Amino acid sequence: MGIMPIAEGKLFKWVDETHIRTELLETFPFEWDTQLIEIVTPEFSAVCPFSGLPDIGTVIITYKPTGKCCIELKSLKYYFISFRNVGIYQEAVTTRIYLDLAIILNTIELKVVTKYNTRGGMDVTCSEGSIT
Repeated sequence: MGIMPIAEGKLFKWVDETHIRTELLETFPFEWDTQLIEIVTPEFSAVCPFSGLPDIGTVIITYKPTGKCCIELKSLKYYFISFRNVGIYQEAVTTRIYLDLAIILNTIELKVVTKYNTRGGMDVTCSEGSIT
């Protein structure tokens, strides 16, 4: 478990990536592998391991179900919630979500974009993967 620096007398704790619950991800069969599916949630959060502050943003997932399955949305929501107390950099979040979904969906026709809320006067958008 990571321990953050003391800020104004407060101690913030966070956990490492082993607490991300990939086993929560579920799929269902889907035969139309040319369909383009986009999932957007503005409710993603994790913890910046440098500052201990929350990173809150939008996750956009776009994929073609070439693996003949789709992600079940409730399971995806629970998976995202498992990031909430994890200390992980924004760029690593994007890659981690991409890799976890590429495995369970059995597809490389996948793109994950994270757009984080402005913090310190800076906007950050990260992307991993592509759709052909």
